[in-house]
Amino acid sequence: MNAFQGAGSHIVQGQTLEQALQRTGFYPLLVSDVVNEALDGCPCIAHLAHLETHFDQTEIHRHITVLALTEEMLVIAHVDDQQLDEQGERMVAQISTETVPVKQIRSVVLNYMYAQPQEYKSSDPVRELTLSIGWSGGQRIDIGPASCGDPQCEADHGYTGNIAQEDIALRISAEADGPMAVQDAKIFARALRAMNARAAAASSEAALLRANAPGRGVRFGRNQHR
Repeated sequence: MNAFQGAGSHIVQGQTLEQALQRTGFYPLLVSDVVNEALDGCPCIAHLAHLETHFDQTEIHRHITVLALTEEMLVIAHVDDQQLDEQGERMVAQISTETVPVKQIRSVVLNYMYAQPQEYKSSDPVRELTLSIGWSGGQRIDIGPASCGDPQCEADHGYTGNIAQEDIALRISAEADGPMAVQDAKIFARALRAMNARAAAASSEAALLRANAPGRGVRFGRNQHR
């Protein structure tokens, strides 16, 4: 099992990355080989595998997102499948991987949902969890004409829009994915936050050492002497 050591605690996820991929049942060997190739031999500290299924008339489309964390990198893999014939005998899988330096991650956001909050106890499980990770700083802006709510009004009310991060957001539900998946998502987020903080501290320390290096910032012209 994958274990994360940080801040004096030893946390073990409920299943290994291989077990999580087997549990999704979505081409586990293919997905595992692609993720391991992206990891390039680096040990996986924590992971998250999330499967989504969509129905489009007579077709079923599945998409899996796999996050694999190392000490320095976050590997993101996306896999989709599509049938090429009506019988579903000819299939194709589309795969993409992205590798993001941990120190480049700007935010790790967790949104929790609890049922019956008025009766909440510390032992109550999370009903739903949304994990959002931002690293590029890029944003998508959707703009459309604004209105006042009056269907007969023809006045110009300018424009309105929404700003959304372009990176990644995963919704994990205890009902759909199981309580273990929610718990593993929390552990993954904690590990990612710890690695990100560690990388940021190391980067700041390195910058400070460079700034205080002997002779840094001291230059002499031809006619200048100590």
